[in-house]
Amino acid sequence: METKIKPTLYWSLLKFQGWNFYIASTSKGLVFVGSQNNPFEELFEWAKKCFPGSPLVEDDEKLEPYILGITQYLEGKRNTFTVPFEYVGTQFQLAVWNALCDIPYGKTKSYSDIANDIKKPTAVRAVGTAIAANPVLIAVPCHRVIGKNGSLTGYRGGLEMKTLLLDLEKRASSSTE
Repeated sequence: METKIKPTLYWSLLKFQGWNFYIASTSKGLVFVGSQNNPFEELFEWAKKCFPGSPLVEDDEKLEPYILGITQYLEGKRNTFTVPFEYVGTQFQLAVWNALCDIPYGKTKSYSDIANDIKKPTAVRAVGTAIAANPVLIAVPCHRVIGKNGSLTGYRGGLEMKTLLLDLEKRASSSTE
């Protein structure tokens, strides 16, 4: 059995208008954006599960491009992310997360829309589970997925955060039209 070198996880605390998010990347890209105002424990537990044995190193400089992108988004000045991601998940999860990235800024889709987008129309529940496992909040916009009846459904960051993100996008996209 060959020993695989564990990638270093670089992390930083992004602070924006009373919101605090722990974010992390590898040398390849953004891997984690935490829930608003959650403790470091959220990142630590996720890292233990998805990058077992990887060292966690605080490095504000390495995370600068990610912090800048997310901050610009939260200020309503950016509606797409150009930073690289390194997804850690199953093929199914990756398909779902990629489909989330295709939802236009300021728009929403239902879980069944996503299931149809990835050509698995009967996998609505599995789509919901994959969305719940999205480690990169905001940048991989799972907040744009709502119930079929238009209701706001679960969100790892909490429904308050989901509502704020959707409102931000509505305001920013209506001011540019």
